[in-house]
Amino acid sequence: MNSTPEVLAVLGDLLAAAAPDDRGALWQLAEQGRELDANLIRLPPDAEVGEHQEDVLDVLLVVLEGGGRLTPGDGGEPLVLAPTTVTWLPRTSRRSLAAGPDGLAYLTVHRRRPGLSIRSAPAAAVTYEGGEAPCALDRVCPECGRMAQESAPKYCSECGERFPGR
Repeated sequence: MNSTPEVLAVLGDLLAAAAPDDRGALWQLAEQGRELDANLIRLPPDAEVGEHQEDVLDVLLVVLEGGGRLTPGDGGEPLVLAPTTVTWLPRTSRRSLAAGPDGLAYLTVHRRRPGLSIRSAPAAAVTYEGGEAPCALDRVCPECGRMAQESAPKYCSECGERFPGR
């Protein structure tokens, strides 16, 4: 395992190089042996991530560009998100996220989930090193912004739009 610090990305450069219609995870931490996961996410103007909940991990959300609001699922007041805002999302908290008219780019950081063990026979074990998906944006309809309940939806149950790549 490498124990030497290194620059992995310059987030401002990644955002500047992204095409205007690029959305979702623009970068993710992928180094072997890490104990953290991190993702650079961009939402287009007025896009939404439907209400959801992380049951296991606390998440730190740092706004880099644009703005929007984070609405707690408990009916609390929406939190205003602007550049340099740091928001703690405690595990088990329900929330939804909405980008403002300029879109929203943010970094999420959380503890890495342990790998899954898959056993084909009692004597042989294979460890899955991939961790979790960077986020649930692949379940957000690009047309209407509704978050699908299924893990790999083909069509949006709200507007009928086909999910990209499926």
